[in-house]
Amino acid sequence: MQASEFKVLLVDDEEDIIEFVSYNLRKEGYTVFSASNGETAVEIAVKERPHLILLDVMMPGMDGIETCDAIRKKLETQHTLVAFLTARGEDYSQVAGFEVGADDYITKPIKPKVLVSRVKALLRRTGAEGAVSEKATLDFGDLVINFDSYQVTLNDKKLELPRKEFELLGFLANKPNKVFTRDEILDAIWGTDVIVGGRTIDVHIRKLREKIGDDRIKTIKGVGYKFER
Repeated sequence: MQASEFKVLLVDDEEDIIEFVSYNLRKEGYTVFSASNGETAVEIAVKERPHLILLDVMMPGMDGIETCDAIRKKLETQHTLVAFLTARGEDYSQVAGFEVGADDYITKPIKPKVLVSRVKALLRRTGAEGAVSEKATLDFGDLVINFDSYQVTLNDKKLELPRKEFELLGFLANKPNKVFTRDEILDAIWGTDVIVGGRTIDVHIRKLREKIGDDRIKTIKGVGYKFER
């Protein structure tokens, strides 16, 4: 897709940030929508179906964490790319962001060229390259992963998985019993152009285990993770 085909929703309660980031993204050819609060952001996201949402953490009323959670619970936006763009750089803030399904966490201040580079890296991954499988469906009996419909079912019950959780599960399950290093997982799911915190994989693995059980994804101490049939 060309840049002009991508839609970005920018959510921040500071007007100067909206103007500054919007200008730089539009200059690259992106269509930009904006919202100054979480409630409006969810409405615009559902209506416009942006490819990427850049979301501040600190906002009055519904904060960024709550907004991301609401976006993930909407059928229309559950797989939309969401990246936090915020001055909050603490580990606990980043963990909270990934807990509710964020795809990336970008701290301010950030130079325009670096921000545009991060946006381009994220949008290159809209095809879910990390979860591509030779088969449209992986069937493990009680657990079924459907890559065409982007759905996972456990004991015939549909699971709600954010984009990165789905990609991570699909990547591991595509080669059962193969041990993947943390670097291999980061490269496949987040890409070399996207910088994520060291605890990112741990957060996503924990969330997956909460949904599919502890017996599927095994930790290989000092190496990485593997999926067992």
